[in-house]
Amino acid sequence: MKVTVVGAGNVGATCADVLATREIANEIVLVDIKEGFAEGKALDIWQKAPIIGYDSRTVGVTNDYARTAGSEVVVITSGLPRKPGMSRDDLISTNAGIVKSVTEQVVKHSPNAIIIIVSNPLDVMTYQAHLTSGLDRTKVFGMAGILDTARYRAFLAEALNVSPKDIQAVLMGGHGDTMVPLPRYTTVGGIPVTELIGKEELDAIVQRTAVGGGELVKLMGTSAWYAPGAAAAQMVEAIVRDQRRVFPVCVKLEGEYGMDGVYLGAPVILGKNGIEKVIELQLNDDEKALLETSRGHVKEVMDALDKMNKANA
Repeated sequence: MKVTVVGAGNVGATCADVLATREIANEIVLVDIKEGFAEGKALDIWQKAPIIGYDSRTVGVTNDYARTAGSEVVVITSGLPRKPGMSRDDLISTNAGIVKSVTEQVVKHSPNAIIIIVSNPLDVMTYQAHLTSGLDRTKVFGMAGILDTARYRAFLAEALNVSPKDIQAVLMGGHGDTMVPLPRYTTVGGIPVTELIGKEELDAIVQRTAVGGGELVKLMGTSAWYAPGAAAAQMVEAIVRDQRRVFPVCVKLEGEYGMDGVYLGAPVILGKNGIEKVIELQLNDDEKALLETSRGHVKEVMDALDKMNKANA
């Protein structure tokens, strides 16, 4: 069982570290364009194995995709991170080229791999990987919803002074500012969250979650990595171990929620075949309106990418 992580920066290295520590694959290959960078990160993770106690081997390579051949799952984290004052959409031009190039190499050496996109702007980079790979939507999807719901659950756990383990939640729509909160589907130990917290405080938590990435950029001067890396690793685990976990992921909608051809966060069942099923919730009118607003924003950036690709063709 081999898993590849492309991009050995903070997010990619964290993902590889979690995969190794949890022994999710026999071999984890880290790839980066910077000479010796992936090799060093992989070696450091491997040297931790005797301390923590795991058997997964981590291997680093510089731009050698032949070493990734036969990977079952590939996580793509490549691209520029956000800087203060920069929106995710500002990254589209540069990162689309990077994701296209990486995806071509991935498909060449691991044609049967399931591809998970983490690069920003997430929804549109997932679309780019889909266009480049030609793979079915069940095999190419993005990590966003798990991260957004993790932030939401962490903030709720803080406010309620309870364990984050007991909080379950679903968020939909685009990653970040235009995400769609679904308090109706948020529970704490099976109890609806609306019975435990007031609307004003809940709304404030939802708003903080929507700009959660930006909050971290302001604090650190760069994008988050611990939670995004762990979220991607959790998706890999669900696939490799055929757990059939229910997660919100960025997926191409094909008629679900009355939408077609747009990449948005939606709950799915994740297993050995990738997306086993897209779950269609019965949204109320307010939730539908929010999802439509989110769809419009993502589609606008997808259209911008299409124009860019035509100009470069």
